Amino acid sequence: MRNSAEVVIIGGGISGCSIAYNLAKKGVNNIVVLEKNYICSGSTGRCGAGVRMQWGTEMNCKIAKKSIEFFENANEILEYDRDVDFKQSGYLLVADTEKEVDQFKRNIEVQHDCGVPSRLLTLDEAREIVPHLNTDVLKGAAFCGRDGFLNPFKTTDAYYKAAKRLGVEFNTFTEAVGFKVESGKITGVETTKGFISTNIVVNAANAYAKNLCDMIDMDIPVYSERHQILVTEPVEPMQGPMVMSFGLNFYVQQSPEGSFIMGRGDANEPRDLRVTSSWHFVEEMAKTVNMVLPPISKLRMVRQWAGLYNMTPDKQPIYDKAENVEGFYLAAGYSGHGFMFGPVTGIVMSEMILSEKPTIDVSMLNLNRFKTGNLLLEPSVV
Repeated sequence: MRNSAEVVIIGGGISGCSIAYNLAKKGVNNIVVLEKNYICSGSTGRCGAGVRMQWGTEMNCKIAKKSIEFFENANEILEYDRDVDFKQSGYLLVADTEKEVDQFKRNIEVQHDCGVPSRLLTLDEAREIVPHLNTDVLKGAAFCGRDGFLNPFKTTDAYYKAAKRLGVEFNTFTEAVGFKVESGKITGVETTKGFISTNIVVNAANAYAKNLCDMIDMDIPVYSERHQILVTEPVEPMQGPMVMSFGLNFYVQQSPEGSFIMGRGDANEPRDLRVTSSWHFVEEMAKTVNMVLPPISKLRMVRQWAGLYNMTPDKQPIYDKAENVEGFYLAAGYSGHGFMFGPVTGIVMSEMILSEKPTIDVSMLNLNRFKTGNLLLEPSVV
């Protein structure tokens, strides 16, 4: 392990790997990434593998659109020796109340202003896309065909390999346990394998981001929350798009291998760092799927797991630097959509660190918004 670096990035998920790649591509030649487990072992590797542009705020629409444009060409851009498995079968969003249909209409206006090709559907049109959809319990739907499935392990691996080719050093099973600060400036990182001297640290640890910020007395208004997922036995292709409902708090999609991946939100989920699984989740997931997508409820479950959302008060990420410690940067608080924002996270954080003109102005996603009350509430999160 190097004992000094120009930049130390903490977190080996898609955010950390993307930031490392973008910095290295811009000529930063001494970058170290620290990951306390293995690459893609955290929230990235535990996500639902969906990416979408259908959001309710202009900021999220812009970030998502730019990211999906990258994913569409990721194999070529990152010179990947495999395939990131991006299958653009769309997202079918369904609503069970008229209030949510009205929200869809407002969202689509924002999406169209950002160039997102979404559209409002009748229930008959929704059933043409997903024939086994039970429209008797629904009021409306929206669809975007450029959304879809993306393999989180392969996508992160593509960034990881591209960054390594550019000289980035990755240290797995290496945990950051403290920081050295002198005269208000970061001067190093203490790890479980030794000390690294550096003047720039990027906190891309997602669920553990607050723990790291606490080490330098940097207060961030985030909490980590367990979210659970299950996967079924593989079957022949029967559903193209992801089916998602914000009101009913669920998402279901069929992977390219035939298994169904599904998850749901629950306001009673623990707000800590546990990634255990519960029978209650399986029971409630089964009830919801049986109501909305009846044939899928007959499939056998193979396994379940849990990951962590790092939540902010407005359910939008934080891209900023510390006011109290020079050289300490933060990319966290994705509220469940860090994987799909990975490309833009790497771009905007590299631009911030290098004082470049931003590709997308994310200045409103700073920490100060929580003090001033200028929140950008995202209505479309499961």
